[in-house]
Amino acid sequence: MARSSAVVAPQVQLGGARDDAILHGRTMVLAVVALALANFMVMLDMTIANVSVPHIAGGLAVSPSQGTWVITSYVVAEAIIVPLAGWLAARFGATRVFITCISLFGLCSLLCGLAPSLGALIIFRILQGLSGGPIMPLSQTLLQRLVPPHLRAQTMSIWATTTVVAPVVGPVLGGAISDGLGWPWVFFINVPVAMLLVALALRTLPLREMTQRLPVDFVGLGMLVIWVGALQIMLDKGGELGWFDSPIVVGLLILAVVGFLAFLIWELTDEHPIVDLRIFRHRDFAISCVAMSLTFAGLFSANLLIPLWLQTNQGYTAYWAGMVTGFNGVLAVIAAPFCARLVIRVDPRHLVSISIVWIAFVMVWRSTLTPGLSFQQLVLPQLAMGLAMPFFYVGLMNLAMASLAPAELAGGAGLLNFARTTAGAFGASLTTTAWTNSALVTHNTFVGRLNDLDGLVESFRSAGLERDQALGLIDSLIQNQAVMLSTNQIFRALAILMVVAVGITWLAPKSTRSPSRSP
Repeated sequence: MARSSAVVAPQVQLGGARDDAILHGRTMVLAVVALALANFMVMLDMTIANVSVPHIAGGLAVSPSQGTWVITSYVVAEAIIVPLAGWLAARFGATRVFITCISLFGLCSLLCGLAPSLGALIIFRILQGLSGGPIMPLSQTLLQRLVPPHLRAQTMSIWATTTVVAPVVGPVLGGAISDGLGWPWVFFINVPVAMLLVALALRTLPLREMTQRLPVDFVGLGMLVIWVGALQIMLDKGGELGWFDSPIVVGLLILAVVGFLAFLIWELTDEHPIVDLRIFRHRDFAISCVAMSLTFAGLFSANLLIPLWLQTNQGYTAYWAGMVTGFNGVLAVIAAPFCARLVIRVDPRHLVSISIVWIAFVMVWRSTLTPGLSFQQLVLPQLAMGLAMPFFYVGLMNLAMASLAPAELAGGAGLLNFARTTAGAFGASLTTTAWTNSALVTHNTFVGRLNDLDGLVESFRSAGLERDQALGLIDSLIQNQAVMLSTNQIFRALAILMVVAVGITWLAPKSTRSPSRSP
């Protein structure tokens, strides 16, 4: 039942590949660099501030738990704005929105670095998330629109590589900058990059675009803000508040569920919805979103769990833990050109399935970790994981976008990135909670199975330790083993999740459109 009767302009091909929009030569190369680098910058900011929270908390004289709102505020704002990418592109033009968002992202980054208080920093981080969110789907959409068909696979491989590499580089770079220059420079480094990107975009991207004078769906927008905000805050603060023992968490969950159902009903019945959920009528797109959610939840959880384990139980600093995870991107960069060639010739379902199976294999490999492994031994699974990343991302994006109409590409990219972002947050919260609880249960089980504790304590005392020192050492040894077993159990569970994702991928129909042709 439609509630809006505004007259709109004819449908435009926001993601289309009109001949007059295709770029060539040096202009195309510079445009690809600008789009890929913009995506890298935004993805980097999702994780670069994570290891800087203690520095930020100390610099602004707040507690570390309060400092985590610097992360939460950005994630919530980004999650809210990402699904709106399609509407913004249709209303104002993809290129204009892209350039505006980069400009605002650079300005907000500057303001974050200059923030005099935590409250000001949180406000600027919200604005930074709102300006950075559309950059990811719009960079993907503009690549599809502006690059010649026979080069799209190669350029999308480059884009996918930035998506993989940036989040794992973030903690390494953030730790080094915070230790060496101070936490404000975690944000200041975005400013010159944003200025360069704006200059490149103005020079290479076409500014003349057809747009639609769409009415603003304020009701849908309000519902989106409510349910996404409630869900993200619940996921981020659930562990800290004790999950469902906390009335705050229960209230946030109820608000998220009710808000989502109301949002779903409104958007599916409104004539001009703020988020076009009708895109899910395409089965390959819907299946791709589910596969993306499951797989990325596992990947994000693993990338979170490894540095946590290294720092809390293996004595690694934030910098060196980041160095271990950073090796994910090495083989991803090397594999990208091969992925570009294969994706043109191979059914994307095969590429996605093989890559997810490889990810599952690496998860099983990680489940055999033991305390005291060398840096080289820890790096090997990370290197292997990177091999699958381009094939997974590029294959899944081709599968998702294959049946979308040109005008649906921006909205589809926004929804796919929203699914990825939300699944990552959900997976991270579940994983950290399960990891902590499993370690506690295993610890208590080990303690209950100890034989002759007094004799064991006496053996340590005979070596020169006091009784309290001996008990502390025994408890530390038990805790390390409990955490190690818990970590391995989580990786085995993530491997099973990958197997489920492979099965779901094959529910998608075989694509009848070559990824090298225009949609």
